[in-house]
Amino acid sequence: MLDLSFQYPAWFLLLCVLLGLAYAALLYYRDTTFRDQAPQLHRWLGVLRFLTVTLLSALLLSPLLKNMLTETKKPVVVLAQDQSESAGTDLQGDALNTYKQNWQALKDGLSENYEVHELSFGDQVREGVDFNFTDKITNLSEMLKGVYDLYGGQNLGAVVVASDGIYNEGSNPAYADAALAAPVYTVALGDTTPKKDLLVKRVFHNKIAYLGDKFTLQIDVAATNCAGQQTVLNIGKVDDGQVRNLQSIPITLAGNDFFTTREIQIEADKPGVAQYLITVAGLPGEASTVNNRKEIFVDVLDARQKILLLGNAPHPDLTALKTTLEINKNYQVSIAYINDPGVDVSKSDFVILHNLPSTSNDISGLLNTLNEKRIPRLFIAGMQTGYAALSKAQALVNMQSDGRQSDDVQGKVAPQFASFSLNPAIAEELPKFNPATSAFGNFSATQQAQVILYKRIGKVDTDQPLLAVGEVNGVKTGIFLAEGLWRWRLFDFLQHQNHEIFDELIGKTVQYLSLKEDKRKFRVNLDKNIFNENEAVSFGAELYNDNYELTNDPDVAMSIRDRDGKEFTYTFNKTGKAYTLNAGILPVGTYTYKATTNFNGQALSVEGRFNVQPIQLELFETTANHSVLRQLSAKFGGETVFPAQLASIADKIKNNQTVKPVIYQTTKTNPLINLKWIFALLALMLAAEWFLRRYFGSY
Repeated sequence: MLDLSFQYPAWFLLLCVLLGLAYAALLYYRDTTFRDQAPQLHRWLGVLRFLTVTLLSALLLSPLLKNMLTETKKPVVVLAQDQSESAGTDLQGDALNTYKQNWQALKDGLSENYEVHELSFGDQVREGVDFNFTDKITNLSEMLKGVYDLYGGQNLGAVVVASDGIYNEGSNPAYADAALAAPVYTVALGDTTPKKDLLVKRVFHNKIAYLGDKFTLQIDVAATNCAGQQTVLNIGKVDDGQVRNLQSIPITLAGNDFFTTREIQIEADKPGVAQYLITVAGLPGEASTVNNRKEIFVDVLDARQKILLLGNAPHPDLTALKTTLEINKNYQVSIAYINDPGVDVSKSDFVILHNLPSTSNDISGLLNTLNEKRIPRLFIAGMQTGYAALSKAQALVNMQSDGRQSDDVQGKVAPQFASFSLNPAIAEELPKFNPATSAFGNFSATQQAQVILYKRIGKVDTDQPLLAVGEVNGVKTGIFLAEGLWRWRLFDFLQHQNHEIFDELIGKTVQYLSLKEDKRKFRVNLDKNIFNENEAVSFGAELYNDNYELTNDPDVAMSIRDRDGKEFTYTFNKTGKAYTLNAGILPVGTYTYKATTNFNGQALSVEGRFNVQPIQLELFETTANHSVLRQLSAKFGGETVFPAQLASIADKIKNNQTVKPVIYQTTKTNPLINLKWIFALLALMLAAEWFLRRYFGSY
């Protein structure tokens, strides 16, 4: 339906008509140019001029042409098929072919009156259905969310969900927060009859362990309809494809609905990705033996830093420091004394020297070893320290003291320190802590020092450093000019019922000093060493020039090999000034990789390894859960049917009065001046008038 409107009052059209008449009369009334011609010529020329001027002036009123468009939108029906492994257990051979025919019949029965869309779900929600049943995960709540995201804004009429009701990720779909305003019809796949089955249901374990540590495996074993039978739980470690048995545990299956949990401890004896195989001995007549085994992977790290607390003599400071540092699982902390036989600082990553060098022990040889190995260190100077020797051993603080007299000092956080951040509570609370004991003398920070704490003597804040850090000859060094740290730790607990202030101050100082800088010019980054079989393996790489500036001028090649020696080759993509590589999804197994490049005539390479582990969630449930499907249909006003009744859902949807087409009306507004035929009409009238005047003797 067309409608004409104006942006000015409609009576302005009368003015347009009067303007046209006036223009035509002025030009042709009493005009004698064509007095020799027929009288009708004047009239036709006047009409043409009248119509042209009237139409042009009317267009100045900005008339609008409104067009009402009516569209009928069919309801959208979504057919969602569970593509997980468990859903396809009973759909094999002829049963699968029959199911496909019923599915196609449903689709054909709906296509005439509805807009039909097919979705698959399992690992993820995606368009189309292929009936392969290879997904390793089922997430029904994510499927509902995906349907809402894709079609919630359209005329969603109904959703058909074909599944066995088993979900192993996400929440119960009946309690999902998907705001679907359409009935949900469910197709109950699978068999709800409990079958005879023994399985390793779950294994809880650390994903990361440190070399030499012991970690616990919590193994859940379940069995159905296996009462009175015996089995054996075996835990083995896989090395180079060979399984070495670590422990065997006999289990008696008491009852038809059996469940037990066993815990064992395993020692992380070798760095790298450790693969363990947990199995239960199969029983005659089991529905499936695939779920009798489970593989797990633990990333064993040899990255713990060895921290040595080396004291001149026993002191409570050493215990306080050890207790605090052991909170960080990345640290392996030990205490030794300078006179202990066999002390070897070269095996340590970081050394804390308490009251060393002392007046009775010269440690020049030990310091030479630390310097040669470039081992960072922290000096804690007390009343046993030899200050003349300490002054030569570090270059952070100039000192003049014989250590015979002492001051009671507290700490005040240096406001200008910025190498790492400290909790504001430390600056507020630390000056209230019990005083530590510091040698009397003159102490001043050098230009190489970054002062963390200044001494506070009584109520006077001084400019003498108490705690300072810095880098001397490329080696990070710290110095604390007092003893009695154990008092600070006790006072912290007395005031706050925790050690958070003390632990943060010591922990961050040691972390800063012991942090190893990566000086490699070519680096390859892998977010983790263990990937699931449905995850893409992604790498990042960085290349630095001699000034340690990022560059990605040369190409970087990547070679990945599996255990059998099969090679996959790639080339990194360049992004910004770095490199990225998505190697895609790889089969389950152990892989080694080698990235290579050539920069400034120098061949650079990085090697490593990673594992792809299987996802076995779909193997642990062999009994369909139709109650979940019935709850889902009841929540959204649908029904539950079995696969043989699949085609009948078309009639149920047609009989549902809530599933109706929606009529959309749209008003389209277009300025009349945009119509090309009006321009053509004006041009034609002007051309006709000009032609007639020209033809009959005027211009």
